[in-house]
Amino acid sequence: MATRGVGLLTRLPLCSQRRSRGQRLPFRLLTCQGTVAADLRGGERPSGSVETGSEDKTPKKRFSELQQERREQAQRSVLIHCPDKISEKKFLKYLSQHGPINNHFFYESFGLYAVVEFCQKDSINSLQNGTVTPSLRTEAAIPFRSRFFNLKLRSPSNQTSEQSSVQPNNQSPPSSKKLLESLCYAESVDEQLNTLLRAWQLTEESTRLRYLTCSLVEDMAAAYFPGCAVRPFGSSVNTFGKLGCDLDMFMDLDHIGKLDSHKNAGKFLVEYQVKNVPSERIATQKILSVIGECLDHFGPGCVGVQKILNARCPLVRFSHQASGFQCDLTTNNRIALKSSELLYIYGALDSRVRALVFSVRCWARAHSVTSSIPGAWITNFALTLMVIFFLQRRSPPVLPTLDFLKTLAGAEDKCIIEGNNCTFVRDLNKIKPSENTETLELLLKEFFEYFGNFAFNKNSISIRQGREQNKPDSSPLHIQNPFETSLNISRNVSQGQLQKFVDLARESAWILEQEGVDHPSPSHNQPWGLAALLVSSLASGKSSSGKKRRRPASERVKSLLESIRGPSADANADGKRTLSTQTQ
Repeated sequence: MATRGVGLLTRLPLCSQRRSRGQRLPFRLLTCQGTVAADLRGGERPSGSVETGSEDKTPKKRFSELQQERREQAQRSVLIHCPDKISEKKFLKYLSQHGPINNHFFYESFGLYAVVEFCQKDSINSLQNGTVTPSLRTEAAIPFRSRFFNLKLRSPSNQTSEQSSVQPNNQSPPSSKKLLESLCYAESVDEQLNTLLRAWQLTEESTRLRYLTCSLVEDMAAAYFPGCAVRPFGSSVNTFGKLGCDLDMFMDLDHIGKLDSHKNAGKFLVEYQVKNVPSERIATQKILSVIGECLDHFGPGCVGVQKILNARCPLVRFSHQASGFQCDLTTNNRIALKSSELLYIYGALDSRVRALVFSVRCWARAHSVTSSIPGAWITNFALTLMVIFFLQRRSPPVLPTLDFLKTLAGAEDKCIIEGNNCTFVRDLNKIKPSENTETLELLLKEFFEYFGNFAFNKNSISIRQGREQNKPDSSPLHIQNPFETSLNISRNVSQGQLQKFVDLARESAWILEQEGVDHPSPSHNQPWGLAALLVSSLASGKSSSGKKRRRPASERVKSLLESIRGPSADANADGKRTLSTQTQ
C-alpha cells in the first residue's frame, strides 16, 4: 500500500549534540542516488544553496521529452519477484544471457523485488520465451504473458554459502523522528527546507517503478485497445510528488485510428467498424468497466479493484501489490496531464519553488490541515497553487503568471482541450529567469504572513492572472482551476477548515519572527525554524458548551516555548532529553 505522510509530531528529540559548522552527518535516508530533480538539470546543488533561476545555464528538458524517455525506459524493463536470499552477481549473470542490462535496483514490498532495464526490448522477448507458467496442485493458473516474473532457486541449499547481500532501495519517506533530527542539525532555515525536500522527493528508483507500473497496465489494456498508452500524471510526474504518494494514471486512446494524411491519400477513406454509444461519458464507463474486470481477473499483483464509474471523473482504483502503489486509472484525462506539465514547468524554473511547496505541505499535514481521506480539507493541489500564486505576487515575481506563459507560446504550443484554452510555452529555455533573490527563510515567513491576512471572504486566487479577483460565489475558499476557469478546485473546503489554516498560518508567522526560534538557540535543546513549525500547538481545552475552544495564537505559542525551555522536558532511559508536546 502507499505510504502516507508524516502525521502529528508528538514527541521530539531535543538535538542536544548539535554539530559544529562544516561537519556532515550520515543520514542515509536523506542521500538519494537519484531524484526527479536530476531529470530537470545535470547536477544537484549543495543542501544550503538557493537557486535564483539565473545561476543554472544547463538546458532543461521539455515535459514531453522526459515523459517519452521514461516511457521507453519502462518498455525495456521487467519486474521480478526474487527469493529473500539471492546472490546479486548470479542474478545479473543469469539475466544477462538474454541481453545486456542497462540498469537495475532492488526494493522491498511484500517480499524482495527487482526492476531490471535491458538495453533492448528484444531481451524481454527472449526472457519471456524461456519462462514457464507455474504448476499448481490445488489451484489453476491463468496463463497471462506479462513482464512481471517470479524467480525461484532450483537448489536453494547449495547457494546459501555464497550469498552476497542485496541492498534494497528505500521507497518510503523518513520517520518523523529522523526528519526532525535532520532539521534540527541544519545550519539555517534555508538548509532545513532543502533537507526536507531531499528527504521527501521521489527518488530515481521510485520514478522508474511508477512508469513501469503504468507500462504493465498498458500491456493489459493493449490487448483490447492496440496502440493505447497508459501515462502517469499528477504528483508522480510534476516533480511535487512525495515518496509513497498514490499513482494516478490515465489510458490515452486519442491516437488510436487517427487520420494519417500520408497513408490515406486517394479517392477512398477506410474507417473502422465500431460500436456506438449515446455519449463520451458512457463510452468511458464501458471502457473502464472492461479494463477493471481485466485487472481484477488477470492482472498479476492487482488487488482490491474497485470500479468507481459514477464519479464526476469515472475511474478504476486498485492496489498494485508488487510496487506498493495505490493506483487510480482514468481515460482521456488530457487536462490533468496538462496541469501536470504546468506544475513541472513551475517547479523547474526555480529550485525554491519545490522546497517551499514541500515544506508547506509537510506543515499542513503535521497539523491535519490536509488529509489522505476525502472531505472538507484543503488538498495538496490547492496548497501548491497557493504557493505558486504567492510567488507570483512577490516583487520582483519569483514565478510568471500563466497568462504570461501563454504570450511566450509558439504555434507548436497551441492546445485546446474540450473547449478550454490550455496553451502555454513548453520550452523552459524560452522563459527568462527571475531576478528575485529572496531566501527560502524569508519566503516561508512571508507566505504565512500573506495568507494569514488574505481576504478570503471576498477574493479568489488565480495563477492565470497572478492577482486577487472578486469571488464569483460564496465558497469559503475559491481557487480558480488554471484551465477550466469556471471551476473552483477548493469548493470542498469548509469555513472551519479554512479558519484553521488561517489561524495556523498566523501562528507560524509569529513563531518565525521570534528571536531564538528562527535560528539555532544557544541552549541547543529545542526545535527551531521549520522544525518548530511542525509541532502541534493547538490547545485542547473545552468550553462550557463542551466544544473545543482555542486560546489566542500568541498565548498558545508562548505556552509552547515555555514548555520547550522549562523543566517540563523529561529524560529518557539513555539520559537524553525529550520534549512532550500536546496533540491536536
